Amino acid sequence: MGDHIRRGEEFEKKADKRINGWGLLGSKYEDAADLLTQSANQFKLAKSWDKAGSVFIKLSNCHLKLDSRHEAATAYVDAASCYKKTSTKGAISCYLQAVDIYVDMGRYSNAAKYCKEIGELYELEQNSDKAIMYFEKAADYFEFQESNSLANKCKLKVAEISAQLEQYQKAIQIYEDVARQSLNNNLLKYGVRGYLLNAGICQLCRGDVVAITNALEQYENLDPTFSRTREYKFLSDLATAIDEEDVPKLTSIIKEFDSISKLDSWKVTLLLKVKNALKSKELEDDLT
Repeated sequence: MGDHIRRGEEFEKKADKRINGWGLLGSKYEDAADLLTQSANQFKLAKSWDKAGSVFIKLSNCHLKLDSRHEAATAYVDAASCYKKTSTKGAISCYLQAVDIYVDMGRYSNAAKYCKEIGELYELEQNSDKAIMYFEKAADYFEFQESNSLANKCKLKVAEISAQLEQYQKAIQIYEDVARQSLNNNLLKYGVRGYLLNAGICQLCRGDVVAITNALEQYENLDPTFSRTREYKFLSDLATAIDEEDVPKLTSIIKEFDSISKLDSWKVTLLLKVKNALKSKELEDDLT
């Protein structure tokens, strides 16, 4: 470990000396880039992630001096990968630098990939607004390349986070749009009932029984097979329980569905909100 750090420092010093010394611009930055690559790799072997990240940034600057933009972006991505282990802020900063270069080059698939990475890092930091922003950017860039499946994955992340922020209408719109698109693709059709279920749960969170009923009719028109699914019956039964203000019935319906098709934590959290809202309404009615 110590040997790797010592070698990394030696390579970095040689690179700095080459950059600051006399010589043809192209030649000295090419030599420095080779030395910095070796330095960064030594620091990686030593698991000195911050140091490796800082050297990769230096390497990127060398590539920019040589007008090697793709190599510069790659170095920023390598720096971000190192910083991910120690500093989310450092990783995001490097990914942003890489994204800017890829966008300038028209490499939208790469830009999308790293916007998605940024979104995931912000999500881990529980910065929901920033996470949504970068998942949306990633979706846009994927769509530029007509990578609609990858774009939809990012949009679904936006819907998931939006629902957690109680931005239900935004989430509903996304789930319905993705369901509509997926119906026209034989490989993606299987996911439609899941998207409509998520949209329906968001409708339930809004607490408007008329809107829920209308939505179910709309989903039936969108996909005639949906009305024969367990997901449709689940939403319909929940809507009835809400309309009847019957908390035990609502609880029983959720438990029954969960015993056959395990509900994930996102659905459980939203359905708990539905249940608590119904309890509050029941209490208000009792008081009046």
